[in-house]
Amino acid sequence: MGCFTLYSSSTFHVNAIAVLCVVGFWISQFRCTEGFDSLLQLPQYGSPTTPLRSKRVLSLCDFGAKGDGIHNDTKALIKAWEKACSFSVKTTIVVPARNTYLIYPIYLGGPCRSKVTIRISGTITAPKDPKAWSGLNARKWLYFYEVNHLTIEGGGTINGMGHEWWSRSCKRKPKKSITILYPFIHFFMTCSKRLFFLLLGVFQPCRHAPTLRLVSITIQAITFHKCKNLKVKDLMLVDSQQMHMAFTNCIRVLASYLKLVAPGSSPNTDAVHISSSRSVEIKHSIFKTGDDCISIVGNSSRIMIRDISCGPGHGVSIGSLGKSKSWSNVHDVTVDGAFLSNTENGLRIKTWQGGSGFASKILFKNVLMENVSNPIIIDQYYCDSQKPCHNQTMAVKVKNISFIHIKGTSATEEAIQFTCSDDLPCEGLYLEDVQLQSCIGETTRSSCWEAYGSSFGLVDPPACFSVFDGFIKEPGISNSYSRVQSS
Repeated sequence: MGCFTLYSSSTFHVNAIAVLCVVGFWISQFRCTEGFDSLLQLPQYGSPTTPLRSKRVLSLCDFGAKGDGIHNDTKALIKAWEKACSFSVKTTIVVPARNTYLIYPIYLGGPCRSKVTIRISGTITAPKDPKAWSGLNARKWLYFYEVNHLTIEGGGTINGMGHEWWSRSCKRKPKKSITILYPFIHFFMTCSKRLFFLLLGVFQPCRHAPTLRLVSITIQAITFHKCKNLKVKDLMLVDSQQMHMAFTNCIRVLASYLKLVAPGSSPNTDAVHISSSRSVEIKHSIFKTGDDCISIVGNSSRIMIRDISCGPGHGVSIGSLGKSKSWSNVHDVTVDGAFLSNTENGLRIKTWQGGSGFASKILFKNVLMENVSNPIIIDQYYCDSQKPCHNQTMAVKVKNISFIHIKGTSATEEAIQFTCSDDLPCEGLYLEDVQLQSCIGETTRSSCWEAYGSSFGLVDPPACFSVFDGFIKEPGISNSYSRVQSS
């Protein structure tokens, strides 16, 4: 029979059963099914003349990950990243479904040789105990640095396990001094609004954010630093230690179909934080957290926010800007299409005294509010400090801010608050079709201090702008944003 060996029938069946048992046992021990497929290394169908695949797929389990939520799978992710980053063809790292991967603070840096996608189909979870950050970068958990053309997607979940972090925050145990002083503050409000806002900054408790009794830091669950051409989509982030997702010094970012969730009582859990970045688009997402749904701070521009839901949380914030006498600017920002529900603030711009720079060309439009405190607010006396903030003449310039088609219900009597600097007043404020009614059937009102602008159409409560000779609303201010969107 040449090179072939003829087995008897009984011998063949015994050997076949033995092989199947061994293979079955091996597969049962291999939790990550995607890893099993990737080991086969089958060529792509329909391209027999192409010796190399146009892209590669790597599974965490190819690199020893257990996926049981107990064993530390950090090294597996590091190895997968290093391998993917070294390939000259587009590579996808798969975090398999139905498994949970325990990942400690990790640094994933570029530049990479080609585009990299991380497809999170399962769950990535952080250590429960903050002590796991001992000796590591206490400000970061999942940290991406200088990566170009990175995509993170997959429909999976990232769990920050933030409960222990929150329990150590002094914001969970606020002081009662502010409630005792309400009668006195009301008196000062009647006499001097400026003095009122200074006192409010003095007595707001636990203002040195973020506040942990053991360490005073800001920890971000996912940080993208100096990344370009970034896409983050179709993910759920829950219970971040503090900030859920931060973009710092990034260019060309698209974040969409995200759901970022933490209890309304969780301190400092901003959903999306944008700093020193430009050309960022956030759309089709749901944010339910204990702090700002979206915060945009210094040196950011060309920001587009569309079709989001926010609440609970602190609304959409520009700032704070100008802290510690710093120069800061935010410009060309559009929020178009938002639903805010039960938030502590609505659409807010906040700046410190003593700072410099500007916040300009900012458009809020097509926003629906439900039971929102402080629906529209500009505060140039912002003070987030345990110590009193001193009166200073320098200020961040606030100008060319538009609120168009803003409707809904206010949880506070003052639905519109513009508290601007004596020395550098707000200019170019514009209200159009703003209708904010009280949740409890009372009359809402507006409050202005050194705020100059104009209104058009129905504005309720009525605008309270100061007027000086020669002021005319800048023509075409709302049209300028269409150029930002299309560019």
